[in-house]
Amino acid sequence: LASSIVTLSKQNALVQDLYSVEMLARVNVLCLDKTGTLTDGTMKVDEILMIDSQYNMPSLMGSYLNAFPESNQTSIALSQRYPLRKDYAVLDTIPFSSQKKYSAVEFNGLGTFLLGAPEYLYKGKDRTLTDYIAKKESAGYRVVMLCHATDTIQNGQVKGKILPVAVFTLEDHIREEAPKTIEWFVNNGVDIKIISGDNPLTASEIAQKCRVPNAEKCISLEGLNQKEVAEIVDKYTVFGRVTPEQKALIVKELKKKGKT
Repeated sequence: LASSIVTLSKQNALVQDLYSVEMLARVNVLCLDKTGTLTDGTMKVDEILMIDSQYNMPSLMGSYLNAFPESNQTSIALSQRYPLRKDYAVLDTIPFSSQKKYSAVEFNGLGTFLLGAPEYLYKGKDRTLTDYIAKKESAGYRVVMLCHATDTIQNGQVKGKILPVAVFTLEDHIREEAPKTIEWFVNNGVDIKIISGDNPLTASEIAQKCRVPNAEKCISLEGLNQKEVAEIVDKYTVFGRVTPEQKALIVKELKKKGKT
Protein backbone atom coordinates (compact mmCIF):
# COMPACT_ATOMS: atom_id res chain seq x y z
CA LEU A 1 0.00 0.00 0.00
CA ALA A 2 2.82 2.41 0.87
CA SER A 3 4.55 1.61 -2.42
CA SER A 4 1.28 2.25 -4.30
CA ILE A 5 0.91 5.66 -2.66
CA VAL A 6 4.43 6.63 -3.79
CA THR A 7 3.63 5.44 -7.32
CA LEU A 8 0.36 7.39 -7.40
CA SER A 9 2.04 10.54 -6.07
CA LYS A 10 4.37 10.46 -9.09
CA GLN A 11 1.20 10.63 -11.22
CA ASN A 12 0.03 13.76 -9.34
CA ALA A 13 -2.57 11.77 -7.36
CA LEU A 14 -3.09 12.56 -3.67
CA VAL A 15 -3.98 9.53 -1.50
CA GLN A 16 -5.70 10.65 1.71
CA ASP A 17 -6.42 7.18 3.13
CA LEU A 18 -4.01 4.24 2.96
CA TYR A 19 -6.71 1.66 2.24
CA SER A 20 -8.30 3.74 -0.52
CA VAL A 21 -5.63 2.24 -2.80
CA GLU A 22 -7.19 -1.22 -2.33
CA MET A 23 -10.68 0.19 -2.86
CA LEU A 24 -9.55 1.97 -6.03
CA ALA A 25 -8.28 -1.31 -7.46
CA ARG A 26 -11.72 -2.92 -6.95
CA VAL A 27 -13.86 -0.13 -8.41
CA ASN A 28 -16.12 -1.24 -11.27
CA VAL A 29 -18.46 1.78 -11.41
CA LEU A 30 -17.36 5.41 -11.54
CA CYS A 31 -20.00 8.08 -10.80
CA LEU A 32 -19.22 11.52 -12.22
CA ASP A 33 -20.85 14.93 -12.21
CA LYS A 34 -20.92 16.90 -15.46
CA THR A 35 -20.07 20.51 -14.67
CA GLY A 36 -16.47 20.88 -13.51
CA THR A 37 -15.75 17.18 -14.16
CA LEU A 38 -16.44 16.32 -17.79
CA THR A 39 -16.35 20.07 -18.41
CA ASP A 40 -13.83 22.52 -16.97
CA GLY A 41 -16.48 24.62 -15.23
CA THR A 42 -16.16 27.65 -17.48
CA MET A 43 -19.19 28.81 -19.42
CA LYS A 44 -20.06 31.57 -21.84
CA VAL A 45 -23.37 32.97 -23.07
CA ASP A 46 -23.89 31.66 -26.60
CA GLU A 47 -27.34 33.07 -27.43
CA ILE A 48 -30.10 35.20 -25.90
CA LEU A 49 -33.75 34.87 -26.90
CA MET A 50 -35.84 37.89 -25.84
CA ILE A 51 -39.50 37.14 -25.19
CA ASP A 52 -40.59 40.32 -23.40
CA SER A 53 -38.57 43.34 -24.55
CA GLN A 54 -40.13 45.93 -22.21
CA TYR A 55 -37.26 45.63 -19.71
CA ASN A 56 -33.80 47.19 -19.80
CA MET A 57 -31.83 43.93 -19.72
CA PRO A 58 -28.40 45.35 -18.75
CA SER A 59 -29.97 47.14 -15.75
CA LEU A 60 -32.28 44.24 -14.83
CA MET A 61 -29.77 41.39 -15.14
CA GLY A 62 -26.91 43.44 -13.68
CA SER A 63 -29.04 44.25 -10.63
CA TYR A 64 -30.36 40.68 -10.39
CA LEU A 65 -26.91 39.09 -10.39
CA ASN A 66 -25.65 41.70 -7.94
CA ALA A 67 -28.40 40.75 -5.45
CA PHE A 68 -26.53 37.55 -4.47
CA PRO A 69 -23.13 37.61 -2.72
CA GLU A 70 -22.31 34.05 -3.82
CA SER A 71 -21.77 33.03 -7.43
CA ASN A 72 -21.78 29.90 -9.57
CA GLN A 73 -20.64 29.15 -13.11
CA THR A 74 -23.99 30.23 -14.58
CA SER A 75 -24.02 33.60 -12.81
CA ILE A 76 -20.35 34.20 -13.67
CA ALA A 77 -21.07 33.59 -17.37
CA LEU A 78 -24.12 35.88 -17.28
CA SER A 79 -22.21 38.61 -15.43
CA GLN A 80 -19.65 38.65 -18.24
CA ARG A 81 -22.50 39.64 -20.56
CA TYR A 82 -24.30 41.81 -17.98
CA PRO A 83 -21.87 43.55 -15.58
CA LEU A 84 -23.07 43.92 -11.98
CA ARG A 85 -25.14 47.03 -11.24
CA LYS A 86 -27.32 48.54 -8.51
CA ASP A 87 -30.01 50.23 -10.60
CA TYR A 88 -32.93 48.71 -8.66
CA ALA A 89 -33.45 48.39 -4.91
CA VAL A 90 -33.76 44.79 -3.71
CA LEU A 91 -36.67 44.03 -1.35
CA ASP A 92 -36.27 40.26 -0.98
CA THR A 93 -34.40 37.30 -2.50
CA ILE A 94 -34.56 33.50 -2.77
CA PRO A 95 -31.07 32.02 -3.26
CA PHE A 96 -30.58 29.25 -5.83
CA SER A 97 -30.80 25.71 -4.51
CA SER A 98 -30.34 22.26 -6.06
CA GLN A 99 -33.88 21.35 -5.00
CA LYS A 100 -35.72 24.35 -6.51
CA LYS A 101 -33.41 24.81 -9.52
CA TYR A 102 -34.06 28.57 -9.55
CA SER A 103 -33.40 31.81 -7.67
CA ALA A 104 -35.62 34.90 -7.31
CA VAL A 105 -35.31 38.62 -6.62
CA GLU A 106 -38.04 41.13 -5.75
CA PHE A 107 -37.21 44.69 -6.84
CA ASN A 108 -38.87 47.83 -5.51
CA GLY A 109 -41.26 49.14 -8.17
CA LEU A 110 -40.29 46.53 -10.76
CA GLY A 111 -41.70 43.29 -9.36
CA THR A 112 -40.34 39.78 -8.82
CA PHE A 113 -38.03 37.96 -11.23
CA LEU A 114 -36.95 34.33 -11.28
CA LEU A 115 -33.93 32.78 -12.97
CA GLY A 116 -33.47 29.04 -13.40
CA ALA A 117 -34.26 25.82 -15.24
CA PRO A 118 -37.09 26.35 -17.78
CA GLU A 119 -39.00 23.17 -16.85
CA TYR A 120 -39.17 24.34 -13.22
CA LEU A 121 -40.44 27.82 -14.12
CA TYR A 122 -42.36 27.76 -17.41
CA LYS A 123 -45.74 26.04 -17.39
CA GLY A 124 -47.00 27.65 -20.60
CA LYS A 125 -47.79 25.84 -23.84
CA ASP A 126 -45.95 27.91 -26.45
CA ARG A 127 -44.73 25.10 -28.73
CA THR A 128 -42.23 27.34 -30.51
CA LEU A 129 -40.59 28.24 -27.19
CA THR A 130 -40.53 24.70 -25.78
CA ASP A 131 -39.14 23.33 -29.07
CA TYR A 132 -36.40 25.99 -29.05
CA ILE A 133 -35.40 25.05 -25.48
CA ALA A 134 -35.46 21.30 -26.23
CA LYS A 135 -33.31 21.79 -29.34
CA LYS A 136 -30.68 23.74 -27.41
CA GLU A 137 -30.61 21.27 -24.51
CA SER A 138 -30.30 18.26 -26.80
CA ALA A 139 -27.33 20.00 -28.47
CA GLY A 140 -25.50 20.07 -25.13
CA TYR A 141 -26.19 23.67 -24.09
CA ARG A 142 -27.28 24.74 -20.61
CA VAL A 143 -30.53 26.71 -20.91
CA VAL A 144 -31.59 29.23 -18.28
CA MET A 145 -34.86 31.18 -18.29
CA LEU A 146 -35.64 34.59 -16.78
CA CYS A 147 -39.28 35.07 -15.75
CA HIS A 148 -41.43 37.77 -14.17
CA ALA A 149 -43.94 36.92 -11.44
CA THR A 150 -47.14 38.86 -10.85
CA ASP A 151 -46.84 38.51 -7.05
CA THR A 152 -44.24 39.20 -4.35
CA ILE A 153 -41.92 36.82 -2.51
CA GLN A 154 -43.74 35.47 0.56
CA ASN A 155 -42.11 33.15 3.11
CA GLY A 156 -39.42 32.09 0.66
CA GLN A 157 -41.89 31.30 -2.12
CA VAL A 158 -43.15 33.06 -5.25
CA LYS A 159 -46.89 33.09 -5.84
CA GLY A 160 -48.90 34.32 -8.78
CA LYS A 161 -48.54 33.89 -12.53
CA ILE A 162 -45.02 33.44 -13.91
CA LEU A 163 -44.32 34.81 -17.40
CA PRO A 164 -41.15 34.30 -19.47
CA VAL A 165 -38.91 37.30 -20.18
CA ALA A 166 -35.78 35.83 -21.80
CA VAL A 167 -33.94 32.57 -22.44
CA PHE A 168 -30.16 32.35 -22.12
CA THR A 169 -28.20 29.59 -23.85
CA LEU A 170 -24.86 28.85 -22.21
CA GLU A 171 -22.03 26.82 -23.71
CA ASP A 172 -20.06 24.45 -21.47
CA HIS A 173 -16.40 23.77 -22.31
CA ILE A 174 -15.39 20.09 -22.26
CA ARG A 175 -12.07 19.26 -20.60
CA GLU A 176 -9.46 18.33 -23.21
CA GLU A 177 -8.43 15.24 -21.23
CA ALA A 178 -11.99 14.03 -20.51
CA PRO A 179 -12.53 11.72 -23.54
CA LYS A 180 -9.16 9.97 -23.07
CA THR A 181 -9.74 9.59 -19.32
CA ILE A 182 -13.18 8.07 -19.89
CA GLU A 183 -11.75 5.74 -22.53
CA TRP A 184 -9.04 4.55 -20.09
CA PHE A 185 -11.60 3.63 -17.43
CA VAL A 186 -13.85 1.85 -19.96
CA ASN A 187 -10.89 -0.15 -21.29
CA ASN A 188 -10.17 -1.20 -17.70
CA GLY A 189 -13.67 -2.56 -17.15
CA VAL A 190 -15.16 0.37 -15.26
CA ASP A 191 -18.74 1.43 -16.01
CA ILE A 192 -19.43 5.19 -16.11
CA LYS A 193 -22.50 6.89 -14.62
CA ILE A 194 -23.12 10.62 -15.14
CA ILE A 195 -25.17 12.13 -12.31
CA SER A 196 -26.05 15.78 -12.92
CA GLY A 197 -28.36 18.50 -11.72
CA ASP A 198 -28.63 19.71 -15.31
CA ASN A 199 -31.21 18.75 -17.91
CA PRO A 200 -30.67 15.08 -18.89
CA LEU A 201 -30.51 15.91 -22.62
CA THR A 202 -27.74 18.44 -21.98
CA ALA A 203 -25.79 16.03 -19.76
CA SER A 204 -26.29 13.21 -22.28
CA GLU A 205 -24.92 15.23 -25.20
CA ILE A 206 -21.83 16.27 -23.19
CA ALA A 207 -21.32 12.65 -22.08
CA GLN A 208 -21.54 11.43 -25.69
CA LYS A 209 -18.91 13.97 -26.74
CA CYS A 210 -16.70 12.56 -23.96
CA ARG A 211 -17.27 9.07 -25.41
CA VAL A 212 -19.15 7.69 -22.40
CA PRO A 213 -20.67 4.34 -23.52
CA ASN A 214 -24.50 4.25 -23.70
CA ALA A 215 -24.65 7.99 -22.90
CA GLU A 216 -27.83 8.23 -24.98
CA LYS A 217 -29.60 6.29 -22.20
CA CYS A 218 -30.63 9.29 -20.11
CA ILE A 219 -33.47 10.07 -17.71
CA SER A 220 -34.72 12.92 -15.52
CA LEU A 221 -35.14 12.10 -11.83
CA GLU A 222 -37.43 15.08 -11.26
CA GLY A 223 -40.35 13.95 -9.09
CA LEU A 224 -39.19 10.33 -8.78
CA ASN A 225 -39.45 8.70 -5.36
CA GLN A 226 -36.89 6.44 -3.68
CA LYS A 227 -38.42 3.20 -5.00
CA GLU A 228 -38.60 4.50 -8.58
CA VAL A 229 -34.96 5.61 -8.48
CA ALA A 230 -33.88 2.23 -7.10
CA GLU A 231 -35.53 0.44 -10.03
CA ILE A 232 -33.67 2.36 -12.76
CA VAL A 233 -30.10 2.84 -11.50
CA ASP A 234 -28.76 -0.01 -13.66
CA LYS A 235 -30.95 0.78 -16.69
CA TYR A 236 -29.59 4.27 -17.49
CA THR A 237 -26.16 5.86 -17.87
CA VAL A 238 -26.99 9.56 -17.54
CA PHE A 239 -29.21 10.92 -14.76
CA GLY A 240 -30.39 14.54 -14.98
CA ARG A 241 -32.22 16.94 -12.66
CA VAL A 242 -30.83 15.00 -9.70
CA THR A 243 -31.11 16.41 -6.17
CA PRO A 244 -28.26 15.92 -3.65
CA GLU A 245 -30.38 13.33 -1.81
CA GLN A 246 -30.96 11.40 -5.03
CA LYS A 247 -27.23 11.42 -5.78
CA ALA A 248 -26.58 9.64 -2.49
CA LEU A 249 -29.46 7.25 -3.18
CA ILE A 250 -28.07 6.25 -6.60
CA VAL A 251 -24.71 5.33 -5.04
CA LYS A 252 -26.38 3.33 -2.25
CA GLU A 253 -28.56 1.42 -4.73
CA LEU A 254 -25.57 0.61 -6.96
CA LYS A 255 -23.78 -0.77 -3.90
CA LYS A 256 -26.83 -2.90 -3.07
CA LYS A 257 -26.55 -4.40 -6.56
CA GLY A 258 -23.00 -5.51 -5.83
CA LYS A 259 -21.21 -2.61 -7.50
CA THR A 260 -18.09 -1.02 -6.06
